Amino acid sequence: MAFQSAKWASAALVTLLGSTALVPSIVHAQEASEAADQDTQEIVVSALRRDQNLQDVPAAVTAFNSETIENAGIEKPLDFINLTSNVNLVETQNSGNAFIIIRGITQARNSEPSVAVVIDGVQQVNPAAFNQELVDIAQIEVLKGPQGGLYGRNAIGGAIIITSQKPTDTLTGSFKAGIDNGFGWNVRAGISGPLSDTVKFRLSGSYRDTDGYLRNTFLNEDADPVKDLSVRGNLLFEPGNGWTADLRASYARLETQALYFNIVNDVNDTSLPIRVNNRGINNRDILNVAAKFAYEGEGFTATSITSYDTVKEILTGDAFNFLPFNESLLVAVFGLPFDLAQSQYLNVKAVSQEIRIESPKNEKLFWMFGGYYIDTARYISTGNLLDFQQGVFPVFRTPSTNPASPQSTFLADSQNNFAWAVFANLGYEFSDQFRVDASLRYDRDKRVNTTLTPTAFLPNVPGFPQGATGEKRRATFDDLQPKVTLTYQPTDDITLYGGYSRGFRSGGFNQTGVGGVASSNGIVGVSDIFKDETATTFEAGIKTRLLDRKLTLNAAAYSTLSRNSYFFVFLAANSTQNLGNVPKTRIQGFELEATLRPTPDIQLNAAAGYTWSEIKEFPDPVAIGNEAPLISRYTYNLGAQFTPELGAGLKGLFRVDYRRTGKTWWEPFNTTVRAPVDLVDARVGVNSDSWSVAAFASNLFNEKYNAEFSPGGFVFKARPRIYGLEASYKF
Repeated sequence: MAFQSAKWASAALVTLLGSTALVPSIVHAQEASEAADQDTQEIVVSALRRDQNLQDVPAAVTAFNSETIENAGIEKPLDFINLTSNVNLVETQNSGNAFIIIRGITQARNSEPSVAVVIDGVQQVNPAAFNQELVDIAQIEVLKGPQGGLYGRNAIGGAIIITSQKPTDTLTGSFKAGIDNGFGWNVRAGISGPLSDTVKFRLSGSYRDTDGYLRNTFLNEDADPVKDLSVRGNLLFEPGNGWTADLRASYARLETQALYFNIVNDVNDTSLPIRVNNRGINNRDILNVAAKFAYEGEGFTATSITSYDTVKEILTGDAFNFLPFNESLLVAVFGLPFDLAQSQYLNVKAVSQEIRIESPKNEKLFWMFGGYYIDTARYISTGNLLDFQQGVFPVFRTPSTNPASPQSTFLADSQNNFAWAVFANLGYEFSDQFRVDASLRYDRDKRVNTTLTPTAFLPNVPGFPQGATGEKRRATFDDLQPKVTLTYQPTDDITLYGGYSRGFRSGGFNQTGVGGVASSNGIVGVSDIFKDETATTFEAGIKTRLLDRKLTLNAAAYSTLSRNSYFFVFLAANSTQNLGNVPKTRIQGFELEATLRPTPDIQLNAAAGYTWSEIKEFPDPVAIGNEAPLISRYTYNLGAQFTPELGAGLKGLFRVDYRRTGKTWWEPFNTTVRAPVDLVDARVGVNSDSWSVAAFASNLFNEKYNAEFSPGGFVFKARPRIYGLEASYKF
């Protein structure tokens, strides 16, 4: 199979190489250099731990600089992911559940993420923290394909590198305010400057308040109100002699609602309104404190990054079948005097440390080595409560004894994970045209799960062990992640690359006893432990700059063999969210991307990404040959931006972005497939050097679709059209 993958990728590379023959008038090296001096649009990225022009990086990278972030209105992860080919974000259930799918490498509830998210050099340790406001961002880079050697833990599908605005040498500030049809309003502000000759600071924050956009027709109010506060602070010390210290802290508080599902047979059924009788809560607190120390010596740079993270999230709401009390299954069909509600609580604390030593940037020989560890304490409780129409109440670490809403089912587990890794990277530029990069990382993740469910609530399924309160389950997951990339640049405007990589992410524990509950409900592939996943990838690509660098045209093709990818199962019997494994999946695909700048004020872009997946092994042979869960067949992106000079120091902005996401499958048996989804975003505005005013609309044509489908018929509505006005001022 590895030989077939290599053969497939090699054939793709030959095809891509052959495509250059269609461009007989490639700019010569000297002419290209002159064009580069005139080109102010090119983006410099640090995706491979060295500063390079985006078009010279031997990897599939989509990057957004500060100008694009502002013009496109990027304020949350979905905004930039929707502009990236072969990458999707599934938002569902509650704010902490937002899953990245990149080139067919998926994520599901309670799994490790499919990408490494690195913010200002600090890796985000918990996927529940990913879906939050992006405040004061300078650049975003999305790397596709395994990146474990460079970015480490969970980079099995790629990496997302987010860089904040740096503290400034002079006093600067900004303020932005907006309103939308929620009815909602939001403000963003930041200030930066020097405190002394060697110390600079930056403070920024945002606040969003909206009534919501999705109507709950039973309660006659919106189901998704939001109050969201985010604050960030940064102190940068530069005492000289090669030393720098970068201290950062951030806090985010979100208050919203969750669990407003519908139950349908077809994922394309959007006819049912939200009609839960318990509005519930979804409150989340995120705290991060990080310290980055660096010393630049003669011939090397040493860096230490220490991070402390906490995520706390409580959510409550209706339970199956998510209908008003008198219409619910238990009341209307079985005649019981109560319905069911549910509560889920998550509390995660983590300390991480990375130390690396690397060569100076942009030298012929690049080397880096180091080590990393993370110590995580995770607690989770889930359960159903009896609903007597007196509301639903949050349950944290002990079962509810409230007579207004007594506990029906309850599961609780704590998990202590200690993971460590060592890594090394080596790259050498043999000539101006040819370079080889290699990396190797070893990860080891030791997990201990303690059952904290009281004995009275432990599942009792005949033929399966009941477990015991205080019981400890242990598992260790480890693997090597090698990566080799060859780069050839026949001219300054053509980059050819190809290589092999292997990605890894740890397995883990479902809650105690769910294996027996799953089996008793006829569900295969789910046990108390889910396995670690590996993805072996062969990739080939080409990047070109044509027409005096007014046109960039890039292509990449890949073949991946995934072992033990995830699928999600919700067990209504005990309100648990569980992961199962797909033992073997073949994923193949390609991407094409083009950007044309015929004039300085016009930019046109197009991209297409295709992914074919096939389940090769599964416990139930009926699923073999099916599409893998959560993967979309393709993504198309089209965009146009016009920024004309209006005179008197003013510039206009006219921007439109179109995204089509192809058919999407949700579970191994492919019982339902979502039809393609078409979304259009638009912005119109005017700006000067110090102020701007803009009107915006996302999902302009109000496409109605379900953001997710879960086995059992659970669907979660996607956001409808949102539009509004915003104004900003900076000094």
